[in-house]
Amino acid sequence: MKSSPMTIGEVADHFGLPAHVLRHWESVGLLAPARVEGGRRRYTRDDLVRVASIVVAKQAGLSLPDIRDFLASLRTPARKDVLRRNQRALRARMAALRSALDLVEAGLNCSHEDITTCPNYRAHVAELMPAGS
Repeated sequence: MKSSPMTIGEVADHFGLPAHVLRHWESVGLLAPARVEGGRRRYTRDDLVRVASIVVAKQAGLSLPDIRDFLASLRTPARKDVLRRNQRALRARMAALRSALDLVEAGLNCSHEDITTCPNYRAHVAELMPAGS
């Protein structure tokens, strides 16, 4: 990564983002790169750390308002509140993904001609069935 300030295009290319995403993040208060002649943005190493932090937080499923609160929080308790809330959401997503993977693997391991008659497959979809059916 360059140590001299980077243009918006260079930052976008480095992180694999469209430049308009960086502009949007700036418009919602997540970024504040310096401006040079003609109002062009210049991103410092600190700005790049912030972009990387936003990218990682987005990958973890945090919303832009939560990311803003997380990065802006000077108080550890406030930052931890954001993280706890998102931890619960991530655990729920992980449980749903585990269940989806189990279903896919049950389907891959099934030798029945009609998968809906497979006892293993039926066990995986049973939770979606009405009670008593």
